[in-house]
Amino acid sequence: MGRISRRAFAAGAAVALAGLTAGDAVATPESAQDNRSMSGKRREMRGMWLATVANRDWPSRAGLTAAEQRAELIAHLDTAVRRRLTAVIFQVRPTADALWPSPYEPWSAVLTGTQGEDPGWDPLGTAVREAHRRGLELHAWFNPYRVANHTDPSRLIPTHPARLHPDWVVPYGGKLYYNPGLPEVRRFVEGAMLDAVEKYAVDAVHFDDYFYPYPVAGQTFDDDAAYVTYGGGFPDRAAWRRDNIDRLVRETARGIRRTRPRVRFGISPFGVWRNRATDPEGSDTTAGVQTYDDLHADTRKWVREGWIDYICPQVYWNIGFAAADYAKLVPWWADAVHGTDVRLYVGEALYKAGDPAQPAAWQDPAELSRHLTYAAAFREVGGHVFFSAREVGQDRIGAMARVVADHYP
Repeated sequence: MGRISRRAFAAGAAVALAGLTAGDAVATPESAQDNRSMSGKRREMRGMWLATVANRDWPSRAGLTAAEQRAELIAHLDTAVRRRLTAVIFQVRPTADALWPSPYEPWSAVLTGTQGEDPGWDPLGTAVREAHRRGLELHAWFNPYRVANHTDPSRLIPTHPARLHPDWVVPYGGKLYYNPGLPEVRRFVEGAMLDAVEKYAVDAVHFDDYFYPYPVAGQTFDDDAAYVTYGGGFPDRAAWRRDNIDRLVRETARGIRRTRPRVRFGISPFGVWRNRATDPEGSDTTAGVQTYDDLHADTRKWVREGWIDYICPQVYWNIGFAAADYAKLVPWWADAVHGTDVRLYVGEALYKAGDPAQPAAWQDPAELSRHLTYAAAFREVGGHVFFSAREVGQDRIGAMARVVADHYP
């Protein structure tokens, strides 16, 4: 189905679909592992991100007891069940650290308040076990290159790999990052992430939108030395950087399949690949960030090459938003995955619902439900993921309850 006919179909189908809902039964732990319902059909993705960086969603603060942390984690899983979701995307490596006993990196400070301190329990192991008991998939969410939300290496524990290998690290925009241009860095972060895949029956490995960092005005990401050493043969630095991220994605995919073949690999990029003004094949948007150009992440290529099993673009704008219209981006992404084996899930900005700083559309509890109604016209859309767990539970203006009532009976 081409883009023109697809849009025509969407226009007619949206009205017909307005009163319809999707009603997969809650799956068993076994069906969570292979993403199929008891009927044998692929499950609809109804997910939520559970963010741990800076204690965003969980734990509510650093330093809780192991019992308190576990109780809060279980409460989030129970909320997912209550909201009739099917998957939780759990951030287990927020800043080059770990929420499981890792031989590569220290325990995360979000647990005890002290990096490297054993919390006395295994959050990832518990999350996998308890999610599966509830019929939920557990996707392990990793941030590959972010080291710290500050630029002071001395604040990292002495045994941190970033301190043992200071040549791996680039300060930029008030944060520390591993340099994606170094092969030894890529091998290290791949090994650190695959350690969790080897040890736990996670349903998927999940990357978010952070590859090369988002641009910061007036600052330069200093990878000159790496470019001199490894950038030969590329037309420019941007092409070399994209190749570095391509290698990370391709090699991670191979590593997952070698380690635990049934585990899927998904990525949740910023919602705009390129604007049409930049590239005729881009979306009809004027967004200030383009993943291809600014984050050096050729997200469309990963789909076309089949390196990933699902893509979950963060389409965090309302229907009718001028610079990046939800109703223009969903068709673009549906076309991007059309004819491939890559599943498309749409990332939804639940956190904006009821936020007075957001446009008027986000003050309407029905805005998110309209998103799901609109997206249902595209057979490529296999579900939605909501950012994030805190808002799924709090549901400031009832937007999530409206989604559940309208679409998750």
